[in-house]
Amino acid sequence: MTLEKLFANFDNYIPLDEEEREDLSKRLAERKVKRRQFILQEGDVCKHYTFVAEGCFKKFHVDKKGTEHNLQFIAENDWIMEIDSFYNEKPSRVFIEALEPSVILQITKPDLIELFMSNPKFNRNFRVIIENRFVELENRVLQAISSTAEERYLTFLNQYPKLSQRLPNTQIASYLGITPEFLSKIRKEISKR
Repeated sequence: MTLEKLFANFDNYIPLDEEEREDLSKRLAERKVKRRQFILQEGDVCKHYTFVAEGCFKKFHVDKKGTEHNLQFIAENDWIMEIDSFYNEKPSRVFIEALEPSVILQITKPDLIELFMSNPKFNRNFRVIIENRFVELENRVLQAISSTAEERYLTFLNQYPKLSQRLPNTQIASYLGITPEFLSKIRKEISKR
């Protein structure tokens, strides 16, 4: 079942044939992750590209004052990694933590590089995944510099429609760069319309 979710994810880009699915399957490690468990900590090197089959994760940074800043949420049928750390083997600047009990599939960099070299479909699929993340990041930066808190919240609802009910206000507020109290105020104003 877990592998089927991964294969369905690839079907959104360039579908894999049976032999390619078999090759990929041999290189994946399935893990169950508990709520509040880290799959990456700041200072560690990101060694895996991770597909979330079940559950939800947050990628976040902690500033010098100890404040958490959520950068991204990743739920079912999506990928997460710290790309600079993964490809350049540098210490991570972020944490990746499970917000819910989760099931993930992970692939190491050497196995991923072998897939890229053995079959152009893998290279293309993962390139599209990275391109989508880049677009998401660009949009997030543009919003941070040019949108109101309410506009950022409405975009969040559009981008993560199912997560708004699963995540606590504190997590959403951190992602939006506002306080939980201000988020409650925004929600109240929206509900009056």
